[in-house]
Amino acid sequence: MIRFLLLLLALALGAGAARAERLVFAGDVMLAREVAREVAMRGRSPWSQFGALGPVDFAMANFEAAVGPGGGCPAGAKDPCFEVAPDRLGHLAAAGFTAVTLANNHAGDLGPDGRARTRAALGEAGIAALDFADSPGFVRLGRHVLGIVAVNLVPGRDRAVDLVPSLEAERKLRLARTMADWVVVFVHWGAELRDWPQPDQRRQAAWFVAHGADLIIGAHPHVPIAPDCVDGRPVFYSLGNHVFDQKYPATKEGMIADCRIGDDGLACGARLTRTPPGSSFPRLIPGEAEPGALARCIVPPGPGLVVEGARLRPWGPPGRLAGGAMVLEGRRPDGRPWRMAGRQVLSAEPVRFVAEGPPQILTIERHPSTIDGEDSPRPYVYAVSDHGLVARWRGSALAWPLIDARPLVTSGGETLLCALHRGDSFLQLDPSTTATRLALYRWNGFGFAAANEDEAARAACAALHAAWQGPP
Repeated sequence: MIRFLLLLLALALGAGAARAERLVFAGDVMLAREVAREVAMRGRSPWSQFGALGPVDFAMANFEAAVGPGGGCPAGAKDPCFEVAPDRLGHLAAAGFTAVTLANNHAGDLGPDGRARTRAALGEAGIAALDFADSPGFVRLGRHVLGIVAVNLVPGRDRAVDLVPSLEAERKLRLARTMADWVVVFVHWGAELRDWPQPDQRRQAAWFVAHGADLIIGAHPHVPIAPDCVDGRPVFYSLGNHVFDQKYPATKEGMIADCRIGDDGLACGARLTRTPPGSSFPRLIPGEAEPGALARCIVPPGPGLVVEGARLRPWGPPGRLAGGAMVLEGRRPDGRPWRMAGRQVLSAEPVRFVAEGPPQILTIERHPSTIDGEDSPRPYVYAVSDHGLVARWRGSALAWPLIDARPLVTSGGETLLCALHRGDSFLQLDPSTTATRLALYRWNGFGFAAANEDEAARAACAALHAAWQGPP
């Protein structure tokens, strides 16, 4: 069986430059229905005729199905239902894919149990699965870190859909932006069989880029859409089908986003595929596609999270995508690493609450509490030491239940904590409330105290959270 490896891009590298890592993204992969029948008939992998290709450091696709033992799709269902046998996932792994997105309208075809079964089966096959809830995921590639946010904007059989714009999406992008050198958004969106970007896709792409995305990979239309450069960032509105059984001629064409990251930046090209009529087995078209708008899209790396001269970043096995609970790694002055146990980090930002004091890290983390009975966002303040992070504020409650909090530098140069709270209280909890309230806090060295006396600071705090405020 031929392993799915991809041809190196012809990107010029300066003499003596460090090796660039190669990452590729493929479109819709569906191993059920006619694809499964063709695999059984031929006794070969869908990638068996793809071609002889070169090495790749990270490959990810859109897995548009759910794993089940058979018979899980309701009889006579109006909408398509894609159930994949677990033993078919070996083809996907052997093809070189180590990660897939499950943020699409078919991941829930077999209900909540099907989602859990799909994730477990992919894991057993050595393939990491990422959806919106587990985003951002991070992958270490050489000296670089890639952050990936998976988003589904198309409701499926279980009606699950993510919202953009939303505080959740903005916060996931913010965390990825802080922790990674580059941020990728893998998004399920658009209209089926439309080979041009829809107005909502253009608006959403601009929002993603404005909030930290460096590369956007799109799926769902089942046909390729010409990529574009949006504010200096590559946007692949749709890669089309990769392995699928649709019969329309346009659905037999596919695209692969072929990117390289290095110290000089991220640059992408495109490779084209074609699936013969009557088959679901794709083949690579020789040569690279015309770069078009991508030629001017070279994205420099982000600054990362650097405190006291130490770079802090998510830890994980090289080349393997890790989502969910984050294990944070830093390095001692002697070069030896330290690691912080995994936790549900929602945001992380460097902060200097005291002008003459050392920099610290403000995180918002999701933790359960036996005091208020909620699993909810809570603020933490950490100092950075040679041996790791030292908690100076351990998520204790502020005045009201928290939604989000950001550092705010006032016109006088003081840094305050600008918090967006729910409108209920710890005395009478109501997590369903849509009401919100704002509050400012001042760090006193060991905790926070109210600091709402500055009218200009209150206005700046309101502006910082303006998009997410509900009724007072």
